[in-house]
Amino acid sequence: MGAKAKISWPLMWLLFLCFFLLNLSDGESSRYEQEELSWLADNDDEINMIQGRHASIRRCDLTSGKWVYDQTYPLYDPSTCPYLSTAVKCQKNGRPDSDYEKWRWKPDGCTIPRFDALEFLGRMRRKRIMLVGDSIMRNQWESLVCLVQSVIPTARKMVTYHGPAMAFQALDYETSIEFCWAPFLVELKKETAGKRILHLDLIEENAKYWRGVDVLVFDSAHWWTHSDQYSSWDFLADGNNAYTNMNPMVAYEKGLTTWAKWIDLNLDPRRSRVFFRSMSPRHNRDNGWKCYNQKEPLQYFSHPHVPPQLPVLRGVLRRMRFPVYLQDITTLSALRRDGHPSVYGRSIGQEEKQHVKGYTSDCSHWCLPGVPDTWNEMLNVLL
Repeated sequence: MGAKAKISWPLMWLLFLCFFLLNLSDGESSRYEQEELSWLADNDDEINMIQGRHASIRRCDLTSGKWVYDQTYPLYDPSTCPYLSTAVKCQKNGRPDSDYEKWRWKPDGCTIPRFDALEFLGRMRRKRIMLVGDSIMRNQWESLVCLVQSVIPTARKMVTYHGPAMAFQALDYETSIEFCWAPFLVELKKETAGKRILHLDLIEENAKYWRGVDVLVFDSAHWWTHSDQYSSWDFLADGNNAYTNMNPMVAYEKGLTTWAKWIDLNLDPRRSRVFFRSMSPRHNRDNGWKCYNQKEPLQYFSHPHVPPQLPVLRGVLRRMRFPVYLQDITTLSALRRDGHPSVYGRSIGQEEKQHVKGYTSDCSHWCLPGVPDTWNEMLNVLL
């Protein structure tokens, strides 16, 4: 006779529980289950909605769109931001029009959320944000500081200086927004007899300020194309080799490769986020007068111009191990020839306005409030 199968008490209770659950009535237990499932479903919808909103922004091509006139702009009052340099305060310097402050970038297929200073500071609590590059990056730094500083009491904010870097401190948030001057990223040194040597393979003197930073935003473009009497160096050095002449884009690639190697070797993607902002366009044709007296954005380009630095930059970024995000602002900014200081980079009186053609016209930097505010709204989305 075969042995009898024995069922343990734990297994018996498990079978009983399964039978009970399969035969629930429409009483209290089933109502509780329905409410629980309903709550989960409602929250799933909410989570999906939030995730969907951010996913739609991530999927959206922020570089393709148009400038739309928006009366709710600008995002801050320049008269209440003490951190603006004289050269970008175009209204105060006598620029007669102000519509250049009221254009908002509208990408195709999505909307960039309006910059919210408190929300931004909340997310950046206990973080260091550093913008590294040339005077146009300083332009963007001033914009970002003006976007956040109005929500911080006067006694709880300050600017400190350390070497080539300056830092806006939001003390209650333990947040710093910093700018580090390094127009080539690699090192430019004065050597024997005052000769300026750009070392394409040296970077540590600049890079030591970037260590420990949570968010790094780089740019480097314009200084590489200065030539003749405007050149910033007398010699180029690469290892033991010195050059008086080199194709600027070859030099640019060598310098960017040195920067890329430093990022790959010294930063941890779990600790730091790195962006490289593409080159800001210049409207310097006609000896710098192409941007003078321009009142509104261009609607389109018949032949979009791709700066020679952009393909070089893309190539270097593709070869990197560290995930660097290319923030492409070139095309959307190229539509804004109305946004430059032109002759209003300094204070101009009524009499001088009659003879403005005698002054230099700056079609490289940007009035503030203005185009760099859009770059920072885009950066806020990417963060």
